[in-house]
Amino acid sequence: MSAAPTVLFDAPGPKARVRHRIIGVAGLLLVAGVLAVIVVALANPANNQFSPEKWYPFLLRSTWTEYLIPGLLFTLGSAVTAVVLSIIAGILLGLGRLAPNIVVRAVCSVFVEFFRAVPVLMMMLFAYFFGLYVLGLTGYIGLFFGVVTGLFFYNSSVIAELVRSGVGSLPRGQREAGLAIGMTEMQTLFTVQLPQAITAMLPSIVSQLVVILKDTALGTWITASDLLQAASNIGSAYANTIPALLVAAVIYIVINYLLTRVAGWLEQRLKRSGRMSRRKPEVAVIGAPDPAPVAASPR
Repeated sequence: MSAAPTVLFDAPGPKARVRHRIIGVAGLLLVAGVLAVIVVALANPANNQFSPEKWYPFLLRSTWTEYLIPGLLFTLGSAVTAVVLSIIAGILLGLGRLAPNIVVRAVCSVFVEFFRAVPVLMMMLFAYFFGLYVLGLTGYIGLFFGVVTGLFFYNSSVIAELVRSGVGSLPRGQREAGLAIGMTEMQTLFTVQLPQAITAMLPSIVSQLVVILKDTALGTWITASDLLQAASNIGSAYANTIPALLVAAVIYIVINYLLTRVAGWLEQRLKRSGRMSRRKPEVAVIGAPDPAPVAASPR
């Protein structure tokens, strides 16, 4: 049975499916060949990256308590802080872009378009040096401020676009129904459109946490003590840079996989809730007589 067509593509036919399988197998073989070459090169005695001595530091308690766990806590703390602030500001900015007031709409639009265009690393560097030279933030607080602020400005702009597109994707009848019962534009936006838009885009917001978590690694440019910086410090201390980066990569993959699974579970739950809410409820009338049985007509 062929796949169902989508808005952008037709369902592939038998020849197209065979071609896709061939391309997929060839791609997997190519990736496997590249990985094999990398593994052989790293296992070469000249490099000696897979020797037990390179991996022994990860059996030491000090490696985890002094490097990896503090780096992981910094990464998770900055990511969670950035995503909470970004969600709050993003919803407000998204509503501002939909506001009837032209001044509010213009200010929010300029903010969103500007910070969406500026690279995250540039904002992170600017925030760090601003906190250092203007606010006097040094040490751990200054690094945390630089990372969180850079992530906040960019991701709040992204979430604002999610809010705007989510509200814009709703049927026009939702807005017209709110206005028809006497609500104002803002009342309709807050009480009718926004709850539906947030429900629809909630999986996308959760998935944005994966992006924020990965972007925390940019904090190494300001020597933030995140997970990537911790792996680099381990490589410098024990001369095992490749194993340290591989361990950090596995930690990133596990966390991002769990977040992706949460987003998928949340999306499926919302879809099931939507299907249940569209069912017509059966209303029983209290005190109504039971319907009389229909007698079979004689033949």
